Amino acid sequence: MSRWQRIGYEYIMISLGVVLTALGYNWFLIPNKIAAGGVSGIGTVFHYLWGWPVGVVMLSLNIPLFLAVTYILGPKFGVKSVYGAISLSVLVDVLAAITGPVTTDPLLAAIYGGVFVGIGIGITMRFQGSTGGTDLGALLINHFTDMRLGQAVLVIDACIIALAGLVFGPELGLYAFLSLVVSSRAIDLVQEGTGYNKAAYIISQYPEEIAREIMNRLERGVTSLHGTGMFTRSDRQVLMVIVSRREVGAVKDLVREIDPRAFLVISDVREVLGEGFKGM
Repeated sequence: MSRWQRIGYEYIMISLGVVLTALGYNWFLIPNKIAAGGVSGIGTVFHYLWGWPVGVVMLSLNIPLFLAVTYILGPKFGVKSVYGAISLSVLVDVLAAITGPVTTDPLLAAIYGGVFVGIGIGITMRFQGSTGGTDLGALLINHFTDMRLGQAVLVIDACIIALAGLVFGPELGLYAFLSLVVSSRAIDLVQEGTGYNKAAYIISQYPEEIAREIMNRLERGVTSLHGTGMFTRSDRQVLMVIVSRREVGAVKDLVREIDPRAFLVISDVREVLGEGFKGM
C-alpha cells in the first residue's frame, strides 16, 4: 500500500467512525435526552433548553478548545483530528434532519447509543483521529493543575452528566452515566481488540527441552528472559511464549510432561501484533 493509499484508507476509516458516532447520537442518545458527557452532552442539554442544534453547539465549543490548546500547548492535534471533530459536528445536524430515534426506551437507548458512539470513537482514535470534546478540556486542566488526564476527563464528564441530571431529572442522569460506561468499554474493545491471547511464563530446570518442544509441537516462538531467584540468588532462564486460548491446555500438558515441578504462570494478553497473530 502506497503512502497516499494508506492516508486515503485512514480518512475512510475515520469517516466511518464519525458516521457511527453520529448515528449513535441521533438514533439513541439525543432523542432520549441522554447526555453522556462530552460536548455532545452539552449540546443535548442546550438543544432541549433553547432549541439550539446539537452539532452547532459541538462545533462552537470545539473550535475555541482547539485554538486554546494550540495556543497554550502547541500543535497537539493533526489535520485528522480537526477533520474528525468538524465532520462529526456537521453530520450530527445533517442526520438529525433525515433520521429519527430507533427506540424511545431510555435503557435501550443508553446501551446501544453507548455501543455505537464507543465503536465510532474507537475507530476514529485507532486511525489517529479525534472528535474533540472533553479530551481538549482535559489537556488544558492538566496543564494548569496537577490533575492527570484521565482524572480530568472523568471530572468534566461527571459535571456534564450532573448538569443533565439537573435539567432532565436524576433518572436520565443515571442512564447517561450508564451510556458513558458502555461507550468507554466499547472504545477499549476497538482499541485493544477482543481476541484475548495468553502469555505463558515458564521457570524450569529444563528450559532448552521445553522451548524446543513448544517450537516443534505448537510452532510458536519462545523468548528466554534472564531471571534471578531472590531467595536462592540463583540465575534462571524464564521462558515466555504467546499462545491462543485454545493452546493453553497443550502448553500445560507439554510443560508437565517434561518437568512436573516447573513453575508456570499464564496471564491475559489484550493484543498481540506480529507473525502468527494480527498484522501490524
